[in-house]
Amino acid sequence: MAVEKQVKPTDDPAEAPRDDGAGTDPVLRAIGKQIKLLRERSGLTQGQFGKEIGYGVEQVSSVERGRRAPKPQFIDAAERVLGAGGLLKAVQEDVERARLPARFRDFATWEKDAVSLYAYEPLTIPGLLQTEGYARALIGGHCPPLDDETVDDRVAARLERRSLFVSKTALVIGFVIEEAVLRRSVGGSAVMKEQLDWLLERSRLRNVSLQIMPTARWEHSGLLGPITLLETTDGRIVAYTESQGVSAVVTDHTQVRIYAQRHGIIRMQALDTEESARLVKQLAGEL
Repeated sequence: MAVEKQVKPTDDPAEAPRDDGAGTDPVLRAIGKQIKLLRERSGLTQGQFGKEIGYGVEQVSSVERGRRAPKPQFIDAAERVLGAGGLLKAVQEDVERARLPARFRDFATWEKDAVSLYAYEPLTIPGLLQTEGYARALIGGHCPPLDDETVDDRVAARLERRSLFVSKTALVIGFVIEEAVLRRSVGGSAVMKEQLDWLLERSRLRNVSLQIMPTARWEHSGLLGPITLLETTDGRIVAYTESQGVSAVVTDHTQVRIYAQRHGIIRMQALDTEESARLVKQLAGEL
């Protein structure tokens, strides 16, 4: 039996309208309460505290109520102004995880420890390759709609994942994307042209390969859905897949091997990197 961790859509608190209670993430509620307690002990109003750390009252209020994840700059400033003594910094990694959809958080931890990552995506540009405009269009079009704070946090968290390209230049990354994904102008022509140009730029990195699966090749091994495979520094291989808000992190060796075999065939069936680059360039020129 495969050892999989599945997360149902209803388990993601950010998917639902937020309030001051159970609708918010427990990690964000906890750090929000800590910040509020430290602020009140310091005798500061939300306005005074916000002025000291360079944030508005509304943002301070949202953080204290657990409606918004405090960014690293916010935590650093709060540590200094409130004399938190490392209390807030100690949970910063957990806060960063809370900015991601609940179904993706476990895999995001694996991703940071990866030495290789291979992905096949039939529906959208992979998150690691998305521009801000493309990511905002996708996340902003969520159904049911997400509030503006959640959209901002998710866009920021998704863009921060791209630091892997800079911080881990030894990381080997391979993407296979369906041609139809490139032809769907998410966010409009201008956003999509920027996205395609960004794809070309990323594909020129020595540790990155980009392949396109042509629409004309209707019979291939990716028809069952997206696949992401990664290998960690200790040699462990993990697979990840998701659909309609339900995801699975697969660690069982037999099941992972099946995903790896399937992805290997997908790469063979796709255009090679040079042909793929020409196609992306052509489609960008048509916008």
